[in-house]
Amino acid sequence: MRGMKLFRLLFLPLLLAASVQQASADALNLNQISAYLNSITDASGRFTQINDDGSIATGTIYIRRPGRIRFEYDPPNDALVIAGGGQVAIFDNKSNQPPEQYPLRRTPLSIILERNVNLGRANMVTAFEYDGTSTMIVAQDPENPEYGNIRLKFTGPPVELRQWIITSGDGTRTTVTLNDLDTEQSPRVGLFNIPDEIRKRGL
Repeated sequence: MRGMKLFRLLFLPLLLAASVQQASADALNLNQISAYLNSITDASGRFTQINDDGSIATGTIYIRRPGRIRFEYDPPNDALVIAGGGQVAIFDNKSNQPPEQYPLRRTPLSIILERNVNLGRANMVTAFEYDGTSTMIVAQDPENPEYGNIRLKFTGPPVELRQWIITSGDGTRTTVTLNDLDTEQSPRVGLFNIPDEIRKRGL
């Protein structure tokens, strides 16, 4: 009995440490995540968005890296958000006014749309979590943390982006969950042309 007790005292800490190391080994590292994001050039799929006020919207997302993304919202919303040419434009179908526009670099979404995603840059990743199934990181522009941050959720391997939560500089949170992201098809370049969309709408 004393021998068994001594065994537990001596080796239980080692067994616990081994189990923690095994769990950590299953988490994705920043190099894996960066490589995955850089491998995505074209993508499209469905998304569900939860806004800061609790409202929910669905739609179709199109991505062409670097620097281009398009959110087409389903009725009755019918809104449209385009990032292209270094700008983000928000179109409101209920308004006859030109879209609200601002520089893409001022939104944390620009982090995953960069030509070369490098999450290992100093002060870019501010939090890293692993819950046994998913790896979550929080990233920001290290030179402009006041722009807010993006919390990214991945599963794998193989690595797959499942969700992001953008917290803007004013604290507003927007959650986007991705469904059936297709990285084989190439969305048309014209989908990301903000001036062309403005002309089509006669704005």
